[in-house]
Amino acid sequence: MSSLHTEPAPPAFLYEPPPVESTPTTKTNLYFRRLGPRVRIGLCQLPLTVIVIGIVLAAPSVWPGLLNLPWFQLGLAIHAALFLACWLIPWERLPQAAPLIIPVGDILAIAVTRNSGLEILPGLGALAVFPVIWLAASGILGWLAVLMSFVGPLLIVGFPLLAKLPDVTAAELSGTVFLPVTLLSVALAVRFATANVALQQRQLMKKDAILRELLKSSKERERLLHTVLDTIDVGVVAVNAEGETILTNHQQNLLHRLALPSGSSGTDESALALFGQDQRTVLPEAKRPVRRAVDGESFADYLIWIGQGSDQRALSTAARAMKSDSGEFGGAVIASSDVTGLVEAIAAKDDLIANVSHELRTPLTSILGNLELAQDSGDEVPQRTAYYLDIAHNNAERLLEIVSDLLLSASAALSIHPRRTDIAGLVDSSVGSLSAQARAGGIAIRVDVPSPLWAHTDPQRISQAIDNLLSNAIKYSPEGGTVTITARPDGDEVVLSVEDTGSGMTPADASRVFDKFFRARSARESEVPGTGLGLSITRAIVEGHGGTISCSSELGRGTRFTVTLPDHPAPADLPA
Repeated sequence: MSSLHTEPAPPAFLYEPPPVESTPTTKTNLYFRRLGPRVRIGLCQLPLTVIVIGIVLAAPSVWPGLLNLPWFQLGLAIHAALFLACWLIPWERLPQAAPLIIPVGDILAIAVTRNSGLEILPGLGALAVFPVIWLAASGILGWLAVLMSFVGPLLIVGFPLLAKLPDVTAAELSGTVFLPVTLLSVALAVRFATANVALQQRQLMKKDAILRELLKSSKERERLLHTVLDTIDVGVVAVNAEGETILTNHQQNLLHRLALPSGSSGTDESALALFGQDQRTVLPEAKRPVRRAVDGESFADYLIWIGQGSDQRALSTAARAMKSDSGEFGGAVIASSDVTGLVEAIAAKDDLIANVSHELRTPLTSILGNLELAQDSGDEVPQRTAYYLDIAHNNAERLLEIVSDLLLSASAALSIHPRRTDIAGLVDSSVGSLSAQARAGGIAIRVDVPSPLWAHTDPQRISQAIDNLLSNAIKYSPEGGTVTITARPDGDEVVLSVEDTGSGMTPADASRVFDKFFRARSARESEVPGTGLGLSITRAIVEGHGGTISCSSELGRGTRFTVTLPDHPAPADLPA
């Protein structure tokens, strides 16, 4: 218990503490700390002074003769002097323990007044509780202050016994000791309470310091985040679960202003001029990036156009959902990159390819026509010449197919005219046209398609897609291999798959197989001719119907393409 005298910090009424901004305290204590040392000490002395003044005012009518006692008058004079000293002495210039002179003087004044007026007003000794609490709560002088809290009251009530010594009864002795013991208990209670408060105060100060450090670190990270976000040329906006914006960067603000129609000042995404890939069709609410993100979608490379006229810009947008600790949707982050230059470069490349392909197609058609005339002429052609004519004709046809693929790939959009179509009939037609090629390579084709199998598609385009998938599977299957084509209805969709037993691809190659001009390493090593456009065109056809196509493959174990087509009209805003 001896360590207790180091626990409590001296209270504010005794001295001016060092300014600690993080000290937790009540509003009253904060106000009290702003007062000067004299005012604070004077206020601590004020309750006892008020009671003494009350006694003086009531004495003529309640305790006649009390004010006429010389020693009582001396005690009152000491009380008055102590109260004046609280306000007149420059305590801030004196040692920290100097203000304890006041409560010690109070004990002396109470002893004088109590013992001088003992016959008239014996209860004055109870006033000692005020200086005792002051001494115990000060935290100064340690256990000496607690000892004084016992000795002082003992001296106050003990003087009358000195005249009776040694004839003091047990009742008189116990009555005399009762008040000092009681006030000692009060002093101990105050002492322990003050120590506990001081300990809690220090703990709170430590926690407050930690919180302030965390807050400082958080602010530094926030400044760093804003600096990074404002440095990059990608627009970033974060929204909460209700779609309200909680964070944007400088680039996003620029894009937002660009997308605002003239004269508009709206902050919501619905007020922005956002268009589809054709740069003309206004994006419906459900297709706008922020709306999709708030609806819980995660997406990437979603191309939209913002603004109007010559100021239109192409944006590649992406969104990722934010989850709370419980796994619930808590908002989303949407990023927008200006890809206008890239889109224009791709368009210029496609225009170049289309123009060159168009220029090549005319002479190729003439070459094929003349070769066919030479082959079909009634004149006898030497066998060797006929052989060379066949080679030239076959290669010219192959070259024309490549040029046609280039033209189709370079076109801005595929023309889709869907109607009610029997997929089984399209599969049978494709298998029939490619059966000769399969037999020549020793490839077996297995068909598992119920008839009829209806879907809302463009029969010409879907036939082209099926031809591409079957032709691709036959080309890359070894002799004795098998190509399997299956189709099944699945709710409002039709799922069609083409699987081969060929060389297969790595997962990395399978993820890029639909890119224009891409050919897997296994395809290049097999020396099978191709342009890398067939699967790109097939994907464009499928997506133009509002469907999906995927590829799963394993090196040395074959490849499987899966196509999902809707059995209902495709939405008008889907890109063709």
